[in-house]
Amino acid sequence: MLTIEKFEEAAEIVQKVIQETKLVYSEYFSELTGNKIYLKPENMQLTGAYKLRGAYYKISTLSEEERQKGLITASAGNHAQGVAYAAKKYGVKAVIVMPESTPFMKVNRTRNYGADVVLYGQVYDEACQHAYKLAEQNGYTFIHPFDDLTVATGQGTIAMEIIKEQPLVDYILVPIGGGGLATGVSTLAKLLNPKIQVIGVEPAGASCMKNSLEEGRVITLPSVSTIADGTAVKTPGMNLFPYIQKNLDDIITVEDDELVGAFLDVVENHKMIVENSGLLTVAALKHLKAEGKKVVSILSGGNMDVLTMSSVVQHGLIQRNRIFTLSVLLPDKPGELVRVADIIAKEQGNVVKLEHNQFVSTNRNAAVELKITMEAFGTEHKERIVKALKKNQYHPQMVNPIL
Repeated sequence: MLTIEKFEEAAEIVQKVIQETKLVYSEYFSELTGNKIYLKPENMQLTGAYKLRGAYYKISTLSEEERQKGLITASAGNHAQGVAYAAKKYGVKAVIVMPESTPFMKVNRTRNYGADVVLYGQVYDEACQHAYKLAEQNGYTFIHPFDDLTVATGQGTIAMEIIKEQPLVDYILVPIGGGGLATGVSTLAKLLNPKIQVIGVEPAGASCMKNSLEEGRVITLPSVSTIADGTAVKTPGMNLFPYIQKNLDDIITVEDDELVGAFLDVVENHKMIVENSGLLTVAALKHLKAEGKKVVSILSGGNMDVLTMSSVVQHGLIQRNRIFTLSVLLPDKPGELVRVADIIAKEQGNVVKLEHNQFVSTNRNAAVELKITMEAFGTEHKERIVKALKKNQYHPQMVNPIL
């Protein structure tokens, strides 16, 4: 049972390993949404995510015999690091099964905490089944990443901190993968103040909890597809489901494109790196049907490898027309390239790359192709540049940027 007493116990125990993550008021998102938005930056935890709370609390409740058998879990990364770090603190062995698609940074960090990493399967669910087999074969103690009420109790300590700082909070937005964080946060929030609305947020490509709630039973998705790898779960927690049904007020789903925009917003306005799963609650802010309310958005983690980060930034800039590519045809004669560059310069466009193709037509005097990739301040600025080119008898065609 998830009780106030257990949450209080967990809050005291996790203080040994967590860092303080005080709420950050967001002027940017508050102006954007008409609500008072606060961010709970769990991406700033030592292991880069909230998962350390549940892992450490769970391991603290095990007997010495259970710990000495060795611990095993399956995780896409954040729970893996939480278990690995907690096991290191207790001086016991940890084996972590991770999907083969797990970002290298999460794999390496888990190994750096001293855990043995096994890569298996394409998604979490496949890795989890393999972890169960290894546990049975070797006698390890299995630590489930979410479908465990003790783990969920540890995760729920976040709600205690939120309400202590913001006792009049109206909404708490929480990411959902398997449901451990949402279970802990929503249950404790309702115990402390039933008026608080707790809203879960899932990626549209992995909405296992939303579908399960609509069906009234736990269901398994045939497949998942999302850039939010930490919440790419096919089947939500069976043990958690009754608590979600009772305490979660609603679920919002967001598309991957929205996460790309949210990443840019958080980086540029709050100077924080938040992974795609952690950005679910940020992307959901504009979907919240409320105004003038105090809203806390839980940023669940910040473990993002540099290559993924680079890709998300580029796609975000393209999505917002801050980088774009256009193609123009011009006669192959001296001065034409300079003329086009001058038009762009007068409109304050910044050229990033030029591709001059003389072989687009057999008649080079009639036309050669010039592809121009450039930076702009946004959609309005981009349209001004395009308009200026058209005014000077060029006929720009938009093409997909390749950076």
